Amino acid sequence: MKKMMMVVAASLWLTGCSFSSGGSGEGSEDQVTVEIYQGKVEFKDQFEALAEQYESENPNVNIEITSVGGGNDYAGSLKTRFASGDEPEIFSVAGPTESESFEQYLADLSDTASADAALEGTLEPVTKDGEVRGLPFNQEGYGLIYNKRVFEEAGVNAEEIKSYEDLESAVEELDSQKEDLGLEAVFAFPAKEKWVPGSHLSNVFIAPEFDQQVLNAYEADSVDFEKGGEFKKMIDLQNDYSIQPSLTLDYSQQVEQHFSLEEVAIIQQGNWIYPSVEQMDPEFAEENMGIIPIPVEGFEGKMPVGIPNYWGVNKNSGEEEVQASKDFIDFMYTSEAGKEAVLQELKFIPAYEGFDTENIADPLSKEIYKYASEGDTIGWVLLGYPGTWGEDIGGYIQEYVSGDMTWDEVEEKSISRWENYRQD
Repeated sequence: MKKMMMVVAASLWLTGCSFSSGGSGEGSEDQVTVEIYQGKVEFKDQFEALAEQYESENPNVNIEITSVGGGNDYAGSLKTRFASGDEPEIFSVAGPTESESFEQYLADLSDTASADAALEGTLEPVTKDGEVRGLPFNQEGYGLIYNKRVFEEAGVNAEEIKSYEDLESAVEELDSQKEDLGLEAVFAFPAKEKWVPGSHLSNVFIAPEFDQQVLNAYEADSVDFEKGGEFKKMIDLQNDYSIQPSLTLDYSQQVEQHFSLEEVAIIQQGNWIYPSVEQMDPEFAEENMGIIPIPVEGFEGKMPVGIPNYWGVNKNSGEEEVQASKDFIDFMYTSEAGKEAVLQELKFIPAYEGFDTENIADPLSKEIYKYASEGDTIGWVLLGYPGTWGEDIGGYIQEYVSGDMTWDEVEEKSISRWENYRQD
């Protein structure tokens, strides 16, 4: 069995490394343009630098990157692009639900070096009829990211927080000392962002219903909210001890302002925030960021880890464009120069073999790698949610937070919405 390999770190100097094959060989006189349309704005600048490096070694290939995110509806904008006929060569899809939505455009990537190197099990959610229709971006994990210095000064030991009761006690202790600790609040709960409580937090409490398997959720006709009570308590805890008004608090304010400037002690986020925090305060990012799992009864000490997105290649593009697209993805994940960039600049936790886990440098990814390598994980079933169910439940939670909906109504509407999607 292939071992889970996750890495982040190193130093980027992409040494001269030509990586070309198939339709993108240097002998071509005509330049091939490959547009990449993707929804992760966190690594936009670094990704563009990697594309420029590839172009310098493959002058017949022009890589254009369009990054859509930061509060914008990526999937909706992608559908608009295809509907208008302005189709990108490479685009991202999030698991089986989005893969199904765009399957008429997805080329078979079984013949790529990246498919051969992908970690065991990572291709299953996007494999259909024997065709591999996507290649993993990376692996990500999320939980409760905390300020180590603040916890230490407050006398709170993060390693001892296992249950909800442990977390509640720690929050109350931090809150009682917030003035002395220089905090505005314990949490920054970005209720404006539907995906934070809707997709990510719901996943932690719904995954056990589906045995942690995304395909089980993808095939399920309904959802039971077996842990709905725990879900509600976690929403209440974050919101009650958050900077207010939480309904106007967005991702950027949560990460780049309140947490990076040490105005709060805890935020619910994942390792993808590291580059943003590092830009704000490198020393704080390196020395004072820790992460612990969101407590779930019966699954204490387990971190949600999964593949957030897959690269798809548009089979409607020309033969040269399809080959050039495959070559660029293979460059990222199987060439030495590409892997070096993935480690250092993109700060990915790779979903492929061939990355040296000893080189992990980002402290958040180090922690997530530890949980994953020891098997202490919760599955990302959120990518098997039907339609836009994660966003829908996020909207219902916003109404709950505003006092316009009871929690029972949140569950009832969410269950009905899931079932309606499956009946369509």
